[in-house]
Amino acid sequence: METGIVKWFNADKGFGFIMPDNGGKDLFAHFSEIQGSGYKALQENQRVSFVSGQGAKGPQATKITPL
Repeated sequence: METGIVKWFNADKGFGFIMPDNGGKDLFAHFSEIQGSGYKALQENQRVSFVSGQGAKGPQATKITPL
């Protein structure tokens, strides 16, 4: 698992971007990858852990867990 900070997240559209702590490229974050139950959204500057991978349109975070 890697860690990073939510750069921005649009709850209405259900996606945003995470800036990884390792300094790599920003990762796409989709609400369907947020772990837990209930309303799934992230807040700007929130710390998260995730697994980085490659999505259809570029780097993507999966298994996103708020810290």
